[in-house]
Amino acid sequence: MTPLPILENVDEAVRSSADSLHGPSPGEDPGVQRILEALPEPVYTTDASGRITFYNSAAAAMWGVRPELGKSEFCGSWKLYWPDGRPLPHDECPMAIALKEKRANRGLEAVAERPDGTRIPFLAFPTPLFDEGGNLIGAVNMLVDLTDLAIADEAAQRFAAIVESSDDAILAKDLNGTIISWNPGAERLFGYTATEAVGKPVAMLIPLDRHNEEPEILSRIRRGERIDHYETIRRRKDGSLIEISLCVSPIRNRDGRVIGASKIARDITERKRAEEQQHLLIREMDHRIKNLFTVASSVVSLSARSADTPAELASAVRDRLNALARAHALTIPRTSDVSGKTERATTTLHSLIGTIVAPYDGDLAGHRPRASVVGADIQIGGSAMTSFALLLHEFATNAAKYGALSVPDGTIDISCHEDGERFILTWTEHGGPPVERRGDGEGFGTLLGKATVRNQLGGEIVRDWNPEGLSIRLSVARERLCAQ
Repeated sequence: MTPLPILENVDEAVRSSADSLHGPSPGEDPGVQRILEALPEPVYTTDASGRITFYNSAAAAMWGVRPELGKSEFCGSWKLYWPDGRPLPHDECPMAIALKEKRANRGLEAVAERPDGTRIPFLAFPTPLFDEGGNLIGAVNMLVDLTDLAIADEAAQRFAAIVESSDDAILAKDLNGTIISWNPGAERLFGYTATEAVGKPVAMLIPLDRHNEEPEILSRIRRGERIDHYETIRRRKDGSLIEISLCVSPIRNRDGRVIGASKIARDITERKRAEEQQHLLIREMDHRIKNLFTVASSVVSLSARSADTPAELASAVRDRLNALARAHALTIPRTSDVSGKTERATTTLHSLIGTIVAPYDGDLAGHRPRASVVGADIQIGGSAMTSFALLLHEFATNAAKYGALSVPDGTIDISCHEDGERFILTWTEHGGPPVERRGDGEGFGTLLGKATVRNQLGGEIVRDWNPEGLSIRLSVARERLCAQ
């Protein structure tokens, strides 16, 4: 399609050629016909009454039909419509108006329909022609096919809608790092409105310790390179930091020269948090696997002390291992078959403690349980249940390996009470082997305690290696236990 800025030059050339004629109609001059036929745009001529006297091949191709010279009037298209879809009579088309008013009628838009039903949007540039005496002798019309322009405009509107509705932050900057566009996703992610961001340096989003990143990014963009999934940290308007994944692409002009860059930024905070949780759970699984035989051996040893027959031993071991499996199941999220969402069961803290210590428990003389729970109870659910299950399992496992549950007569007292907004659990062991202090170090139990108690439960954990047995004081935010 001929670019619109040169249309008037082409039209002027046609008009000048027609003005040099000395006959009644420009369509009757062979020299002019050769000029018009050579033009890449659809062109046709009429006499003073509007009957078509000539049309070039480009016009016939656009119309999809060849009108009858001397009979077809005003326009050679099969049907005409206004841009809004209303039928346009031929005697009201731009050419008819130009002849009626005896003046050029430039740039009016209409739609031509071919016999096969295809519709072609176009611009018309009809120009009346006069002889030396000023008498109207006909008109010449040039049509500009807007099909490609309409498709490009539709694509541009669709792309703009995608950018506007995207959850990702999409922005553009020039080669100096100045922001030139800013979508609603960028406003949600970084907190700045488009008015606040456009015209400002993109460096306002970059923490001070990462300001060396922007020159490197701009250098690569100037070389025409694309940057995919670059993970970094940016600063919001409120000063908070956010982890993002960046994709940066060069923006080129029509000549292919790089004039700027487009950026797509995606919030990966949740993904990073999930990855950290996954790494923790993988370590926990590895830890459990390594302890599996130790725990199973402890269960068998404890059961053997009270079993009189092989059948009783088998039954006791089976029941306790099943209890251990049930305790482990409490730490696994469940997925709904209907919604696909992850769901967690809700229970009470006392029930959870009972499930966790059941594999190691047993009756002492007088049918007294080896592990007792007293004090306040509280509903527990969501991630707090998983955190508490992992912690209590670690307490019980260590007690079975090293503490009160590793000997026949050892016991554990577990007390719970509320202190304002805090909920406190105290785990106290009695009757175990002599206590040797085990430093906090960086073992799994210590790391798990820090991750779950401090970060997830908003509390603290304190261990006292007393001569009579280990004592653990666990203090957490009460509201965190009930959160789903």
